Amino acid sequence: GGKVATPQNSVQLRGVLGKYFSPPVKVPQPLCARSKMVRLTKPKTFQAYLDNCHRRYSCVHCRAHLANHDDLISKSFQGSQGRAYLFNSVVNVGCGPAEERVLLTGLHAVADIYCENCKTTLGWKYEQAYESSQKYKEGKYIIELNHMIKDNGWD
Repeated sequence: GGKVATPQNSVQLRGVLGKYFSPPVKVPQPLCARSKMVRLTKPKTFQAYLDNCHRRYSCVHCRAHLANHDDLISKSFQGSQGRAYLFNSVVNVGCGPAEERVLLTGLHAVADIYCENCKTTLGWKYEQAYESSQKYKEGKYIIELNHMIKDNGWD
């Protein structure tokens, strides 16, 4: 038993519904929505450039700057693919989700890091160390040697 809409009862229905719903308002479209030439694209990542007068490390794959030599803490780390360096800070690096991993020095919460420019996985960031002797690593970055090159000012 539903009623079929006719021009007569649709006027009645609009009158009843008008008490509860306001009539549709025509909203002007923004200019960009009207133009067929506008395309939505992924925003460009802006690279950080480290000071030219310092020795630095860059991504071996795309040459994006990664770290200053002054931020190097240790060269005596082991990555999944060989030797790795521990840095205090890095640039042009994105961070994945943190996960718990058992590394050579015990259980840590780490997040993979990748080059923001070419998306290559470079190493990891220490988010949390569970053993007190390893706490100094928290907030620091491991970059594997096979993913970086020495740039600028190395003699």
